[in-house]
Amino acid sequence: MDDRSWAARAVRGALIAAVLLCAWQAGVSLFQPPRFLFPSPADVAEVFSSQFSYLARNSWITIREIVLGFVAGSAAGAAVALLLSHFRLAERYVMPVVVLTQTLPVFAIAPLLVIWFGFGLGSKVVMASLIIFFPVASAFHDGLRATPSTYLDLSKSWGAGRVKELVLIRLPAALPSLGSGLKIAATVAPIGAVVGEWAGAAGGLGFVMLQANARTQTAVVFAALILLGLFAWLMRLGVVFLVNRIIWWEGRTA
Repeated sequence: MDDRSWAARAVRGALIAAVLLCAWQAGVSLFQPPRFLFPSPADVAEVFSSQFSYLARNSWITIREIVLGFVAGSAAGAAVALLLSHFRLAERYVMPVVVLTQTLPVFAIAPLLVIWFGFGLGSKVVMASLIIFFPVASAFHDGLRATPSTYLDLSKSWGAGRVKELVLIRLPAALPSLGSGLKIAATVAPIGAVVGEWAGAAGGLGFVMLQANARTQTAVVFAALILLGLFAWLMRLGVVFLVNRIIWWEGRTA
């Protein structure tokens, strides 16, 4: 993807944001809801101005949780996918456990993680990792299993063993699928961190939203939501950029 494509993305994103902002202001002007129910863009802008340091400090906490959770969850998902693709017995018995990690409600797991790992960074990173783990593991596993048979036949004709076949044939062929899983994981990465903060934390944007909601400070909640959306968009943009640079033969679309 060249610089013009990135410029076009930036312009398109700015236009979408401008349209949403105008629609938001038009709705507030038309219906005039109470400010504690639905604030105006000016109310939220005033929060950014008056509480900038407070929001910045808590944003940094959430950003660290998101990034660390993304790295840990992606690494664990990729490792499990490699394990399942290389050992058929593991695929039979471990895959149900992988699926089970996604069937349990995250709100039910979050309090347990806070008890086990404390109110600090650890429980939030683990929660974010659990959210991120499955899309990476599932996509990468599917990619490893979908290696074209012609490639596998060629490797066998050259006498390649299972390890060489995995490293030289299956792994490169599955990289586009891994890239797709990473893009999905980057989008949902903030969910785990925020849910963990809701279960128990002393800082972070989830903590900010809980405190503001208890005081009916809706403008502060909106400001935190805007920051979370911005972080998720930037995270996905960064992952797309890296994937498109590394997986150049499949990375022309986001």
